[in-house]
Order: sequence, then C-alpha cells, then structure tokens
Amino acid sequence: GLPPLEAMQCGTPVITSNTSSLPEVVGDAGIMINPTDSDQLCQAMLDLVNNTDLRNQLSQKGRDRAQQFSWSKCAKETVEIYKTIT
Repeated sequence: GLPPLEAMQCGTPVITSNTSSLPEVVGDAGIMINPTDSDQLCQAMLDLVNNTDLRNQLSQKGRDRAQQFSWSKCAKETVEIYKTIT
C-alpha cells in the first residue's frame, strides 16, 4: 500500500486495485477498480482527465487520508500487538 499512500501524500489522485490491502489504505480518497478490468481502468483515467472537480476532490482527500498514516504510529501499533501475544 505504500505507492498509493505516497502518491496521496503528494496530492496526486489515485487509481488503484480494489484487492489486497489497498482499499484499507486508500479508503474513499481514491478510485478503486478491478485490476483485471481494463475498461474500468480506462474509464477511471478518463474521469480524472475530464473532471477537474473530481481531481481536486481526490487530491485533497488523498492528502487528508495520508495524514492518518505514519511510521511512528505503525511502530506503536506493532509493539502493542506483540504485547498482547506474549
């Protein structure tokens, strides 16, 4: 999930797969598509190219969403998980 998260942190609208951990990372801050559906990918790209409001909205939502993630938070949560299993 790092590449979409890094893109969102930069304000880049994200189109990503709707599988694995990506929906959890991106949330509603990006466009999620079936990775095997080329028509969905084409439509998502056209939507971003042709819709300035959508681009701006996803850009801002992406920056906001990316602020919810940090290495410090990841480390703290990982330590807490280890504490519960020992």
